[in-house]
Amino acid sequence: MVVKSYFPSQVVSDVEKMSYDYGLKVAKAIEAEWFHTDRGSNRYKTNHNNFHNLRLYARGEQSIQKYKDELSINGDLSYLNLDWKPVPIIPKFVDIVVNGIAERTYDIKAYSQDPYGVSQRTEYMNSIISDMQTKELNDYVEQAFGIDLYENDPEKLPQTQEELDLHMQLTYKQSVEIAEEQAINVLLEGSDYELIKKRFYYDLTVLGIGAVKSSFNTSEGVVVDYVDPADLVYSYTESPYFDDIYYVGEVKSIPINELVKQFPHLKHKDLEDIVKNKNYHKTNYNQGYSYSEQDTNKVQVLYFNYKTYMNEVYKVKETGSGADKILAKDDTFNPPEDADNFGKLHRSIECLYDGAIILGSDKLLKWEMAKNMMRPKSDFTKVKMNYAIVAPRMYKGRIESLVQRITGFADMIQLTHLKLQQVLSRMVPDGVYLDADGLAEIDLGNGTNYNPQEALNMFFQTGSVIGRSFTSEGDMNPGKVPIQEIQSGSGGNKMQALIGNYNYYLQMIRDVTGLNEARDGTMPDKNALVGVQKLAAANSNTATRHILQSGLFLTKEVSQCLSLRISDIIEYSPTKDAFIQQIGVHNAATLEEMSSLHLYDFGIFIELMPDDEEKAMLENNIQMALQQQTIDLEDAIDVREIKNVKLANQILKIRRKKKQERDQMVAQQNIQAQSQANIQAQQASAELEVQKAQAMVQTDMQLEQMKAQLDAQKQAQEVEYKKQLMELEFQMNMQLKQLETENLNTKEKQKEDRKDERTRIQATQQSEMIEQRKSEKPPKNFESAGNDTIGGGFDLGAFDPR
Repeated sequence: MVVKSYFPSQVVSDVEKMSYDYGLKVAKAIEAEWFHTDRGSNRYKTNHNNFHNLRLYARGEQSIQKYKDELSINGDLSYLNLDWKPVPIIPKFVDIVVNGIAERTYDIKAYSQDPYGVSQRTEYMNSIISDMQTKELNDYVEQAFGIDLYENDPEKLPQTQEELDLHMQLTYKQSVEIAEEQAINVLLEGSDYELIKKRFYYDLTVLGIGAVKSSFNTSEGVVVDYVDPADLVYSYTESPYFDDIYYVGEVKSIPINELVKQFPHLKHKDLEDIVKNKNYHKTNYNQGYSYSEQDTNKVQVLYFNYKTYMNEVYKVKETGSGADKILAKDDTFNPPEDADNFGKLHRSIECLYDGAIILGSDKLLKWEMAKNMMRPKSDFTKVKMNYAIVAPRMYKGRIESLVQRITGFADMIQLTHLKLQQVLSRMVPDGVYLDADGLAEIDLGNGTNYNPQEALNMFFQTGSVIGRSFTSEGDMNPGKVPIQEIQSGSGGNKMQALIGNYNYYLQMIRDVTGLNEARDGTMPDKNALVGVQKLAAANSNTATRHILQSGLFLTKEVSQCLSLRISDIIEYSPTKDAFIQQIGVHNAATLEEMSSLHLYDFGIFIELMPDDEEKAMLENNIQMALQQQTIDLEDAIDVREIKNVKLANQILKIRRKKKQERDQMVAQQNIQAQSQANIQAQQASAELEVQKAQAMVQTDMQLEQMKAQLDAQKQAQEVEYKKQLMELEFQMNMQLKQLETENLNTKEKQKEDRKDERTRIQATQQSEMIEQRKSEKPPKNFESAGNDTIGGGFDLGAFDPR
């Protein structure tokens, strides 16, 4: 692509760059590069027409003239009666890509990268590391003295460096970063960014280029707008991300009343000149690609950003006290070389100029240095343009799109469809051959002949036919079968060939775009495995990933611009209070941070939510870990809440490792507890034996003591008994002795008494004998005469013991 440049030199003073003439030269240079007719066309019109045709293909509304030219004969279509409406095959593939990508969700992450934010993050990380390294000491001090030396929650402390890295990525978030993320989301929601996103994804798929614009004004604050790539103008670049362009703009058709409102400095005469130039100026570019779309009340205005540089110059003067005083000067300031008490400081920084011109005229509506330029706080010498543009498949300035790849195959499908209609229109049904001479030879036997009408009725109703093998003269009848079917199947082969051709080009579209049957919802092969179908769908997603990545790039660029614009809202916009309160609705804790939000520098990152395939793989890992009991249910819930699949898998590995360590620790504790229980059981058994032995010894001792006591008591009783017996024996002996003595005395007394009695008896007897002698009486019997017999109830019972 050859681009002629007519731009004025940038190596001029800042004063000249700010002049009206310099701005007009820039505007006319852009107009010359994009709108001047070269060989019957211009760059803007070519782009506009190409994009218009691609959009028609994407809608299934492409021009049918080429198909008519293909099928006509010298332009004559009088013999063709076809439905020329295009087959909407491309819209299906466009909708699959756009809707599939638009459903992918993401989170916008803000990362504070200014020195203060980095120092806070470093300080927090050092406190975590300090707690990790002094954990044992802190635990000992808390147990021994009741003093908590931890700077952070000990229950949530990481155990390893890997856990610390994940903790810093997943858990740690500064309040100012949360405030920044909420502020960006509020601004995107206020601009209906979800609708804008669908539009530029459609452009990326159909046109191969997408664009978004962010702007700031004091009345509305920050606004994000969709930009139609067909209206874009930009400097030549070979970068898909347009990061090296020095001008960019867009063409808008606005009504005269809107023009007056945007540029109130325009006078009535200026407006008359604008309208007059619009209608009659020979170099006017205000007419569109279609004359039917002209509106006499509208004019085309080119709004553009022009990037150049400016010089910041300062005069450094030495005061009488020896101090240096710095004064701002313009870039024309140049102190003399022999000056001793003052010098010069300067630097060059990028800057943006905003311009607007009515196309086809010399009326420059606006030329000024842009207000509230977006400068990254990490490098104030750089400036960002208001437009974010991406064309992922651009080479040497030429843009390629998904739809552009398949328009040729769509044309062939349309021609095949028309040919099918043509073949169908020429196909005729099967016919019947009727031999009238053969029918004339047939006699039905009732005196009537077989006429053609009756023969056809019989054939169509019953399928039967009557014929004669011989004629009436007895000759062979050549028309013995009077009715025969005529097969007209010549169009069937053509139909099959055209259907095969249709399917071939449809498959070519799938092959070129990568949108296979697994992605476009076509009935899969019944013999294909489920895993193969999923793999095919994943490969199809890979084929269109560049469109997804381009859309995320635009979102990231817009978010970075909004992050820089937030400072403008807080510092300059009258809607500051309403904006802060709107964010505070989501989180009141961030209100204090918002007042100093413009002092921070943020890096913006897009965290893409996992697709269905990635979610399924992660869920399979979780289910396998749960089945193997290597993680708990709480771990599975935590892992599922992590939107980054890579981090989720890392957390899963760490949780599995921790679970294994816990299980090993529990097993060791169980073993120790079992060992301790066994030892305690053995000790208890030994103690029981000792206690049993002690009890037996004590029992034996008690028995012996009882025996001894019993023996002592027995001996004492025996002694007592013996004593008593001895006393009794002594008494009895005394009594016996006494009795014996008495008996002896009695016996002696009885003896004496008997002796005395005998003596007396003898004396009596002698006396009687003497007397008998004397008286000479007869002998006398001295035996008892019954007086000595005991009787009459007298016995010894009276002497029994009582």
